[in-house]
This record gives sequence, structure tokens and C-alpha cells, in this order.
Amino acid sequence: MPLYEYRCAQCGEKTEVLVRSGDRADAPRCPACGAPMERQWAPVAAHTKGAGGGSCAPRGGFT
Repeated sequence: MPLYEYRCAQCGEKTEVLVRSGDRADAPRCPACGAPMERQWAPVAAHTKGAGGGSCAPRGGFT
């Protein structure tokens, strides 16, 4: 079950909401002021290969 972070556009309150599969996708209400909250998008980790083509073997320098 994914955990999403929401932020209130009115008062700035932040909260995390656990969303079960099959639940409605309605935006939750702010616990502080009752306004609808907006989902915040978190950065995604990415892994890329370097110029070495993914090899773990050391290249030059040390003998």
C-alpha cells in the first residue's frame, strides 16, 4: 500500500495518507482547517551507468 504526502493549500499543514488499493482517489481534508489537500510529488531515485559501461573493475591509476 503506497503512502502519499499531502499539503494543505490554505494553511500549509502536511500529512501522510496510506492509500489502499480500491479506495477512492478523493483528496483528503486538512485536519487543521478542513480544506482539501494537494498531493505532493516526491523525487524519484535514479541510477545511471557511467562511462565505464557498468563494470566494477578499477580503471588505471592503482597497480
